[in-house]
Amino acid sequence: MKTLSLRGTGTALITPFTKNGIDYERFRKLLDWQIDERVEFLVVLGTTGESPTVTSEERKEIVRMAVKRVNGRVPVVVGTGGNSTPHAVEESRRAEALGADAVLVVTPYYNKPTQEGLYRHFKAVASSVSIPVVLYNVPGRTGVNLLPDTVLRLAEIDNIIALKEASGNQAQVDETIRRLLRRVRRDFFVLSGNDDQAFHLVNAGGHGVISVLSNVAPRETSDMIRACLAGDVTKARELHLRLFPLMKSLFMETSPAPIKYAVSKLGGANSPSFCENHLRLPLVEASEQCAAQIDHDMKECLGI
Repeated sequence: MKTLSLRGTGTALITPFTKNGIDYERFRKLLDWQIDERVEFLVVLGTTGESPTVTSEERKEIVRMAVKRVNGRVPVVVGTGGNSTPHAVEESRRAEALGADAVLVVTPYYNKPTQEGLYRHFKAVASSVSIPVVLYNVPGRTGVNLLPDTVLRLAEIDNIIALKEASGNQAQVDETIRRLLRRVRRDFFVLSGNDDQAFHLVNAGGHGVISVLSNVAPRETSDMIRACLAGDVTKARELHLRLFPLMKSLFMETSPAPIKYAVSKLGGANSPSFCENHLRLPLVEASEQCAAQIDHDMKECLGI
């Protein structure tokens, strides 16, 4: 297995949809812009990318195109999780064959496995591929919480290299980091899955963020995380507090509806946006109230 660093900021990219399919040309431009704005890695087909609504053929083309366009400039991480272990294994193998640098695997949703079931699920996925695996814990969406004991067990598997932690429980995050540092391994990355907690997680000893915010503020988000990692708490705190209102408004309604609207507002007359404000059912566009708040916060936080 090749060495892979996931320290810093990775953008959980939106997928630009049209009414008739996927806008690959705008997606290419979004990939280029993100790299130009200095994010450290990119995540495609995560839940922010509306992956449950993407067809199998679209998945193949998105991954193929992203890997080709990025061309090794930064790592490409592909979301391959699901609530069926054989399906997650199949998607992970396909992502590896298409050139992904790593896979992001969410805890199985709805069926609520035990901690032992979670361990066996992730172990099965990791055993099926030779590329790195990133665990994703988001109990608010899946109904199951990946606890520190289970993370430590999984961290003993060589190609499980990171955790995207979105439990919202900072005490749980601290316990996971503390025990990883003291008992298992120091080359395991703990990444925030919540933008509003990234500052706190990194200053507690974590390594970065997989960010929704960085879809519209890649440079600012990356600068904040780099300042945290460099120990420049004053600069990091200033950026965190400046961006905080936008972090909150991007989750006023079910994500990714707010961020899809925000990305659609980027650009101007001579610089087309990176997507249309179009989602696939069962998700719908952000409400007028949410859109108005995002407009206000983008102007206040980003000057746009």
